[in-house]
Amino acid sequence: MSSVTGNKIKLSVFGESHGEAIGCVIDGLPAGIRLDTDKIYLDMARRAPGKDKTATPRLEKDIPHILSGVVNNVTTGAPLAMIIENTNTKSGDYENIMKVPRPSHSDYPAYVKYGGFNDVRGGGHFSGRLTAPIVFAGAVAKQILTEKGITIGAHIKKIGAVSDAEFDMNDVSAELLNTLNKSSFSVISAEAEEKMRAEIEKYRADNNSVGGEIECAVTGLSAGLGGNMFDTVEGRLSQLLFAIPAVKGVQFGKGFGFAESNAKAVNDEYEIKDGRVALKSNNNGGVLGGLTSGAPLIVGVAVKPTPSIAAEQNSVNLETMENTKLTVSGRHDPCIVPRAVPVVEAAVALGILDIIL
Repeated sequence: MSSVTGNKIKLSVFGESHGEAIGCVIDGLPAGIRLDTDKIYLDMARRAPGKDKTATPRLEKDIPHILSGVVNNVTTGAPLAMIIENTNTKSGDYENIMKVPRPSHSDYPAYVKYGGFNDVRGGGHFSGRLTAPIVFAGAVAKQILTEKGITIGAHIKKIGAVSDAEFDMNDVSAELLNTLNKSSFSVISAEAEEKMRAEIEKYRADNNSVGGEIECAVTGLSAGLGGNMFDTVEGRLSQLLFAIPAVKGVQFGKGFGFAESNAKAVNDEYEIKDGRVALKSNNNGGVLGGLTSGAPLIVGVAVKPTPSIAAEQNSVNLETMENTKLTVSGRHDPCIVPRAVPVVEAAVALGILDIIL
């Protein structure tokens, strides 16, 4: 099992959902970076559970405890190690999962790969709980990127049948992104939040869950960052985004929309603007040939419905090898999308920082 990623900036994530603690080690951070802990805590709070009915009622404060690599809030250049204690676990809720895997969860393939020794409590190392250290690392990365004039923000593009306004892909302001990355329910249109909350409640009340989409933007990137073939911006970011357990699709710019388009309609033409080369449109989402184009980087992420639902589902008993029914108990999100927004921002921030270094 590999839980390490990165080239210049290496991130290692450890722990299980119901273990003593979760955490991470970040290696390769420059020395002398002053960290604003309030901004780190804000991102952690946006991801943390237990806020309202759109999330799991499991209440974790998610206060990071830095063990090394920082003195007086300034990075030392040594590996930054951090832990978050798990304080509100109910492992008994997962006793039946030991032998009856949840549909659409990692339980069965992990059982096969690890011979039944994998920790299934709360999903173990496959749990969305492990995104908390990613958010911490991403919050650190965002502060370094801010000093370089790079801003990252994301919003809930869609939940179920309800959509938010979309980014203007060629004209995303840093001000909008900074507003979004301070919100616990990040939407561009205020009207969308009420409708999205109602959509989530509809599925929660039916012992069900619902998926959605997240759209993330990065401004301030110069042209020519990244590489081609096996070192593309898309490839580097996608690896990090697919580390988020519920993510099932990633696209840049129009993404799959290109399949139904023609070149005259979607080619991003050039112009000289204010004495510089600029794009008249940004359908490619700020990446061409694996390299940044100088336009805002736009990446979309599809998030599946939370597999753990209270409605009865079909499964199998791995001990008796018989068909059976499963009712999942425990505390689970009726929609993971609102809490996944800061995780997407964090993954993109880590990837961008690693690329520019």
